[in-house]
Amino acid sequence: MIPPAILCDGVLRSFGRVDVLRGVSFHVEPGEFVGLVGNNGAGKTTLLRILAGQLAASAGAVRIAGVDVAVDPRQARALTGYVPEQPALWDYLTAREFLGFVAEVRGAGDLDEALAVADLGEDADRLVREYSQGMRRRTALAAALLGHPPVLLLDEALNGLDPASTSRIREILRARAAAGTAVVLSTHVLEMVERVASRVLLLAHGRVEADVTGAELEPGVLERLLVPRT
Repeated sequence: MIPPAILCDGVLRSFGRVDVLRGVSFHVEPGEFVGLVGNNGAGKTTLLRILAGQLAASAGAVRIAGVDVAVDPRQARALTGYVPEQPALWDYLTAREFLGFVAEVRGAGDLDEALAVADLGEDADRLVREYSQGMRRRTALAAALLGHPPVLLLDEALNGLDPASTSRIREILRARAAAGTAVVLSTHVLEMVERVASRVLLLAHGRVEADVTGAELEPGVLERLLVPRT
């Protein structure tokens, strides 16, 4: 039996006396394109950091393709492509050098394919420190996609992209999901989520307050769900 791409079971996370996540449970199957929505402070970034193995849960369990993130974080991270809200790149490498390094660390990945995703043209040989926000974001996305990891975690990953780049990356993500990759995209742009996601999780008050799928994702439904809960 194939395990879920992501299994989140009763995850709690507190910072001091503040409970940010209060028993979050859900699972994502291979090939699902999941939108993660919620107001500021709902815990979306905290949840994605826990799924990516960058932050420990206070309680509960997370598994990536059957691998327990707390028990074997290195293997779990090897199965995950992650773009944080503020991606940190090495400013004194070019995008070509940076992506080549990521491919070497992962032990997999096609550099030419990654450069095509980044779509930098001749700018791929300029230092990252000279890049605009959109160019940095495309480089970070290309790095996350290297090696075709079975899970992609994207925190506001389309912020700062121009309309043409947004459309192109959106289609790349759709293609990855169609090929079996589980994609989780956190965003505040509800219209885009309704257009691209096969399922949406609404996070509010540290819990999953709604799980919307399929035909339920008609225009405007997320706003109607989100506003009363936040």
